[in-house]
Amino acid sequence: SKQAQLMEVLKKEVRAMLIAAKAGLTPEQLEEQYMAMVCKPLPLHDLGFQSTLELVTQMPEVVRICSSKNGGLILKAIADDSTKGIAKLVANQKVKTRSKASKKTATKPNAVFPTKNSKNPPSFQTLNAGAPVLPAVVKAELQDLLSSSPLLLGDFDKAFLRRFGRAFQYRQYGFLSMFEVLRSMSDSIVVEQTKAGSLLVLRKYLANNIEQEEVPRASAAEMPPLEPICETESFYQAALQMDLEPVQTQAVDLDDHLKQKESQGFFPTSVFCVLMSLEAWNCFEQLPPTPEIPPDAVRDKSLRSLPPLKRRCLVGVIVEFIVSPSQFYIHICSTEASYKLQDLMFEMRHVYSHKVASDKYIMPESAVRPGQLCCVMVSKWWYRVIIHRVINDQEVEVFCADYGHLQIVQKSWLRFLKWHYLKLPAQAIPCSLAWVKPVGGTWSSAAILLFKHLCRFKELVGIVDEYVNGVLYLFLCDTSTKEDIYFHSVLRDMGYADVCGENIPSQEFEELNPSALYVQPSGKQGNAEVVEPDLHLRQESRDAGSETATSKVAE
Repeated sequence: SKQAQLMEVLKKEVRAMLIAAKAGLTPEQLEEQYMAMVCKPLPLHDLGFQSTLELVTQMPEVVRICSSKNGGLILKAIADDSTKGIAKLVANQKVKTRSKASKKTATKPNAVFPTKNSKNPPSFQTLNAGAPVLPAVVKAELQDLLSSSPLLLGDFDKAFLRRFGRAFQYRQYGFLSMFEVLRSMSDSIVVEQTKAGSLLVLRKYLANNIEQEEVPRASAAEMPPLEPICETESFYQAALQMDLEPVQTQAVDLDDHLKQKESQGFFPTSVFCVLMSLEAWNCFEQLPPTPEIPPDAVRDKSLRSLPPLKRRCLVGVIVEFIVSPSQFYIHICSTEASYKLQDLMFEMRHVYSHKVASDKYIMPESAVRPGQLCCVMVSKWWYRVIIHRVINDQEVEVFCADYGHLQIVQKSWLRFLKWHYLKLPAQAIPCSLAWVKPVGGTWSSAAILLFKHLCRFKELVGIVDEYVNGVLYLFLCDTSTKEDIYFHSVLRDMGYADVCGENIPSQEFEELNPSALYVQPSGKQGNAEVVEPDLHLRQESRDAGSETATSKVAE
């Protein structure tokens, strides 16, 4: 029956989620994880259950129900024959990785990298990529919350809920406490101890950097604060009038000039009357003027990609968006890149969130066409996007060049992108997992779910293999465990993938690669002079005689 088939699929998904959670999940966390991964709630009613707890009690071969120290319930996975390997790897995960693992070191050119006869690249024990990481949007939200004034930690939850309309759930990003979150953002948020409690303060240098950043010459109306005070509102309105009505101002000046000339005897009254009559007739005949497109609006330009990475280099990465192991997008982990993207988001919100400025960049219908670079507002933040297709009179599908996903948005949310925001290259890098192909030709939903769990909210180590048709093929490794976990090996051991020792062009990217369509390459990935990123996840490679993986690829 359909219910039995649904239950079997659900058992596999629940087991995969619980295996990936070393400490287990509460029923509420399982519901959140399922929604985040599958994008729909647990099918309780479809299966005839009233609660998540009732559901898992009917999975005794999948879920073990345990009691926590505080008296709550914790759900843990029961591994079967096919999942014992990954369960063992998860059980070996370290709780913390500190100090030595975070030191900056450089990658030497004589690093030992995988060959076609080795199962895994060599083990890089000093790389630290296991600490949880907040997504860039969430970091920007925290900084925005503190940008107006410091905030007591005890008031944080209410303030975040009031500002963004949702609770701040740090556990979904892999953190165990709010203090871990603040520690991860210590470069931008300071915690000061006061009599009233812990006070969260945004570091002043971040605001100073944004103010000092070079901005093109513009009218005051283009750069208002998010919440203008009374004294400045009239100034912005006056500036807007001066900016939008140059013709009217010239007409008044001409009128005064002619009257002055007539009073001095230069023009007879009859000539002055004829001129005024002609001017009035012309004004009567003119059609209402169409809004002018600002001169700094991007019309026919494209974003450029990041410089290609050097082959065999080690990079810290965060996987931002996943379709499958053969199609996903990453961000490079570097402090400089992270700040540049956050600063861009802050400045775009600063400019476009004020109605006076935002209305100037409204896109006419003629500009709403596939391939047009612009920006869009989603949940009060502005993103650089390229229009992929026009769906109907109200909606378009756009590609988010900094995060890698396609999304349907309202046309009314679109605005022209200012030229100034072309400087930063597109931050999302299209990637495929190196050396793997899916068993049966396509990735199963269980394989995709497992890959998402392996990648979720972690800094990982990427080992660059090569570029194929503009797509970066790399190995991904989680170094937060006692033994490094290579994702291609996990997928193979679970029976989801074959390790083939070469890179087969991604079928998904061959069908659609928005980056290749809309983002200009910064240079040929094969032969161009490449730039190795300034990352905090680097290490000195071992000498040629260092340890290498001893196991071979299964034939």
